[in-house]
Amino acid sequence: MSARLADNRPDQATAVVDAPPSERKRVVIVGGGFAGIAAAHALRHVDAEVVLIDRRNHHIFQPLLYQVATAVLSPAEIAAPIRQLEAKQRNVTVLLAEVTGVDVASRTIEAASPGAGVRKIAFDYLVVATGMRPSYFGHDEFARYAPGLKSLSDAETMRAKILGAFELAAMTEDEGERARQMTFVLVGAGPTGVELAASMAQLIAVTLRGNFRRIDPAKSTIILLDAGNRVLPTFAEST
Repeated sequence: MSARLADNRPDQATAVVDAPPSERKRVVIVGGGFAGIAAAHALRHVDAEVVLIDRRNHHIFQPLLYQVATAVLSPAEIAAPIRQLEAKQRNVTVLLAEVTGVDVASRTIEAASPGAGVRKIAFDYLVVATGMRPSYFGHDEFARYAPGLKSLSDAETMRAKILGAFELAAMTEDEGERARQMTFVLVGAGPTGVELAASMAQLIAVTLRGNFRRIDPAKSTIILLDAGNRVLPTFAEST
């Protein structure tokens, strides 16, 4: 979800400003993740118009993305339509669009909807809950080789790479290349890294067992790297 200040941007063709009803305040929430949905839910008893905007039509339960990446769950099992919120909460309107600009002075945002162009939406209060991007600590070139795990697309890409590695290993006659294809390096020993490593071990030992004749997936190597002196550094050692 890209949102940036647009005070000094050149004028673009946009629809007429969608103004809030004069008798009710309008709260615009940008982002349909955990924070955005929680904000909308917290306003369920407020006499205000709540507009929730996201460029995707579904909410993802991100803590389980690693299970999609390791073929334990299907994408549909961790995604739910954001529009369900509109059906359950009468003061919420859900809009499928990408916010491309914010004009603080006029209290409007620009939202581009697929097939409907760009329109300005007025607000009384604005909540920006657009989430975050993976950090490569100043080495964005790593992204080409080590994708993040923030979306269903990321999880499906990772799953394809993991399963594809075993297919390549089964086809090669080079033992060194086979060992390389069956070596997986995970950077970051936080909750996601540890869970992903454990789920990959389960995939290798159980799910793929007996699926290949020419290779033994159980001979794979999983390496978990972290700059800290132990895994799960944000958790107390006693837990």
